[in-house]
Amino acid sequence: MNIEQGFSRRNAEITEGLPDGELLRSRRRWIWIGAAVLAVAIVASIFLFRGRGGAPVAEAPVLPRVTVIVPGRQAVAGVINATGSLAARREMPVGIAGEGGMVSQVLVEAGDWVAAGETLATIERSVQVQESNALGASIAVAQADAALARAELDRAQALVSRGFISKADIDRKVAARDAAIARVRVAEAQLGQARARIGRLSIRAPAAGLILTRALEPGQIVGPSNAALFRIARGGEMEMLARLAEQDLARLKIGMPATVTPTGMRTAFQGKVWQLSPVIDPNMRQGTARIALAYDPALRPGGFASASIVSGTVDAPLLPESAVQSDAQGNFVYVVGPDNKVARRPVKIGEVSDAGIAITSGLAGDERVVLSAGAFLNAGDQVIPERQAARR
Repeated sequence: MNIEQGFSRRNAEITEGLPDGELLRSRRRWIWIGAAVLAVAIVASIFLFRGRGGAPVAEAPVLPRVTVIVPGRQAVAGVINATGSLAARREMPVGIAGEGGMVSQVLVEAGDWVAAGETLATIERSVQVQESNALGASIAVAQADAALARAELDRAQALVSRGFISKADIDRKVAARDAAIARVRVAEAQLGQARARIGRLSIRAPAAGLILTRALEPGQIVGPSNAALFRIARGGEMEMLARLAEQDLARLKIGMPATVTPTGMRTAFQGKVWQLSPVIDPNMRQGTARIALAYDPALRPGGFASASIVSGTVDAPLLPESAVQSDAQGNFVYVVGPDNKVARRPVKIGEVSDAGIAITSGLAGDERVVLSAGAFLNAGDQVIPERQAARR
């Protein structure tokens, strides 16, 4: 606007006093001059925003920034996870060993600790006691008969030399004495047998341990055909029966450490694998690893639990889950090369844990691996990498 006003004033000064025709031509000439000057100014302003070569300069593309990690190599514990049930390591069912009868007393409750041989319950024994008393009396009768037989034999032997007793009579009296002594032994054996039967009317603990169940009450009639009246965990030892796929079972060895967590609890218990199943279920293709556990009130047989078994260590790169991707071709990661271009790298994964994913093949550990946002990248893309320290 200022340029046009300047031209107008200049034009008015020059054309003042000219004829009308020349005045018109002069105005047109100054208009064209002003237009040309304006065009030159526009062109000059365009060249200020372009290069001097005369060709337009392309704007530089904006490269994406990605976070990368150099994982290195570290000892990664091989962990096998499993689930299963808790049980007594050695469960002893206890029943009636004798002829049975009516229960007179139950002396323990479930959850009690008992010593080896401790009485758990007693059965009414009044009839057996009377039989035992009768057998005791029969021993006294037999002993009296034996004493009489010995005395008669002694008198007879004193008369042999005088000729009053024949040799045959002596033989008969010796036989009578021996038979009386034998009857004493028979009576004593019968009394011992009766006392043993009475002793079996007391239900005793076969070994020290923890009472798990009690299925007995006073007044109950029991016999040899009854199921287990008590169940005892020998020494209170517990175990977990971990169900594992056959390929995982093949990786385990006796003595490997394990961490067991009962369902609904945050407390974990340490144990060791003490037995591996010698057979595989042909239908489920699974076997059992038995994990020994020390006694703790929180470990209840029959409960459900999960276990993490350490199956050894391996030296491998460890990556966060966000860095590992998968598709129809398998697992892979994106690696940023020296030229800051993204390349796809196939990998094989090992143990997956809270610490990350172990890479068993495909990475040396010194590569720059894209930590996240891999789903938005393609092989060959150029990026600006920003390094993050590897987790240890």
